[in-house]
Amino acid sequence: MATYQEAGVDIEAGEEAVRRIAPVARETFTPGVLQDIGAFGAFFEPDLSGMERPVLVSSVDGVGTKLLVARRAGRFGTVGQDLVNHCVNDIAACGARPLFFLDYVATGTLRAAWAEEVARGFATACEENGCALIGGEIAEMPDLYDEDDFDLVGAITGLVDRARVLDGRRVEAGDVLVGLPSTGIHTNGYTLAREVLFAHFDLGDAPDALGGQTVGEALLAVHRSYLEPIQALVQDDLAHAFAHVTGGGLPGNLARVARQEDGLAAEVDYGAWPRPPLFTLIQERGDVPEVDLRRTFNLGTGLVAVVPETRADEAVRVLENRGESPRLIGRVVPAG
Repeated sequence: MATYQEAGVDIEAGEEAVRRIAPVARETFTPGVLQDIGAFGAFFEPDLSGMERPVLVSSVDGVGTKLLVARRAGRFGTVGQDLVNHCVNDIAACGARPLFFLDYVATGTLRAAWAEEVARGFATACEENGCALIGGEIAEMPDLYDEDDFDLVGAITGLVDRARVLDGRRVEAGDVLVGLPSTGIHTNGYTLAREVLFAHFDLGDAPDALGGQTVGEALLAVHRSYLEPIQALVQDDLAHAFAHVTGGGLPGNLARVARQEDGLAAEVDYGAWPRPPLFTLIQERGDVPEVDLRRTFNLGTGLVAVVPETRADEAVRVLENRGESPRLIGRVVPAG
């Protein structure tokens, strides 16, 4: 006689994980949440007051091979925060405020303790961003994943008035690029970072270049949320667009808002901000070409606001008043 558990799927472990995660998720519930965790669908009633043409904005993403660093370190909460913040940034860059977040967790062998730790990371970031963790899915699939393997995917939905949508259409030559610092590698480029750093260091090593920080701490630094600085600029109509610097680095993501088909290009001065030592360490130890480094990592600038030239100083003041450290890193120019 064969059982589901003997085949590799532990239903009781899944139920235990849900029991642990449910109260964590409830802590994030906002007034729009209409149903508790456990229903077949997640229900949310948005507040549309004050909006003339409400538009839903959605995004789905993962955190890539940063999960392998988390597994190696035995720390799973930070990648939960990474996933939420990454998704929030993507829709915030379009002008939207997040409403709710859903997660998908897949693994070879489900362990309720680490599932709860991941969920607490989701909840921490959801609370910080003012959105609700309203549902998700945990899948135990031993035939697809090895015992210790797992993957995370997140989906987020936000809301913006149609008149405030930022889609790059307002960008024009002469606009100034205002960069905001990253908190590390964020969630892109880990395949290269791991290959280089783990050939020379262990997670607990603290090379002089990192100023006392260990390799593990540097690699697991949480991908920050840019929601509040973005909204501060949106509120005063100080931005024509935003670029969340993820896969493709500054060149790839700025090309999504300063588009060649519109006759535009982004001209970046890579000497306009101090490059964090982690990126220099990767470049030197891996002999990574500068062009590859720029297209792989954020290099210390995780978000770029594209602002009108006549209001650049005002935009910088608004950001500085919120405790940010904005840098003028370039401008939009006619495409060559």
